Amino acid sequence: MVDLRSDTVTTPSEQMRETARSAPVGDDVYKEDPTVEKLESRLATRLGFEAGLFVPSGTMGNQIAVRTHTDRGQEVILDDKCHIYEWEVGGLAQLSEVQPRPIDSHERGIPAPEQITEAYQEESLHKPGTGLLSLENTHNSRGGIAISPDRINAAAETAHDLGIPVHLDGARIFNAAVAQNIPASKLTAKVDSASVCLSKGLGAPVGSVLVGNTEFIEAARRHRKLLGGGMRQAGIIAGPALIALENIDRLHEDHKNATHLAEALAEVPELDVTYPETNIVLVDTTDTGMTAAEFLELCDDEGVLGTEYGTYTARFCTHLDIDRSDIETAINRISSLFVSTAV
Repeated sequence: MVDLRSDTVTTPSEQMRETARSAPVGDDVYKEDPTVEKLESRLATRLGFEAGLFVPSGTMGNQIAVRTHTDRGQEVILDDKCHIYEWEVGGLAQLSEVQPRPIDSHERGIPAPEQITEAYQEESLHKPGTGLLSLENTHNSRGGIAISPDRINAAAETAHDLGIPVHLDGARIFNAAVAQNIPASKLTAKVDSASVCLSKGLGAPVGSVLVGNTEFIEAARRHRKLLGGGMRQAGIIAGPALIALENIDRLHEDHKNATHLAEALAEVPELDVTYPETNIVLVDTTDTGMTAAEFLELCDDEGVLGTEYGTYTARFCTHLDIDRSDIETAINRISSLFVSTAV
């Protein structure tokens, strides 16, 4: 089976398993786990922030950030296809009691300065007031696009001029950095907080890190506890996450594999394939006469797994556990579906 559903399906390496067994640990709620502290410090430094907070998932990191930045009833400006709005179970409303103000940012996924200015709500007798701008890089639902520092900075500076903070959902920020051959810190230079997932393309079994200034992280730590994320001897999962950071430089291999997959599938006349910038390939199945679900069911029968991302959109995601031979296998199996149909 070639599993291209997500880069979250990777399994930990033997080195990660050994590190989990041997990592120094302590009670992290008391800030006594040295491995967790090492991970938090390393990510904060790498992204240009003062402090970090280890959390079980990217969703928790994002939701803690919103809770920490905003007051109940405020609005959050965000792209209408971003993860925090589309894929986090309505956490904005349920956990922070804030109202989203979604914007169609078109193909590049970051609201333009004029869109932010137009969406901004000043608090008044009738208006809730804008409390946060939330951005995403890479942008998952828009095909894993790697958004440039210029676009992020322009959005962040506009928000700051309006007096609102900026959070960056950087679940795959290292994919964005590798794709543009720049340090990840260039992508976070103007934002107030960022979350980074270590269990996607980097291969850790679990965990994300939320970064920001010291005051923000201390407030976020209390919200982590509130949401049930206060962990004890968490070094056994922070240790493998530290090892996962060594996989950053190889992300370009996933990008090359995604490009090869996209170029090959684009040769199938019935498939409309979006050219990938990182490790996510979106396939439009409209011309096949099948929904994405029907198409993926046939792929599953042939031993290739993908994810339904819309009525006529399927997603294939390359990752650490997929090599070029797996991609060739996936190409042959998917292409054979249409050869047999033509006959």
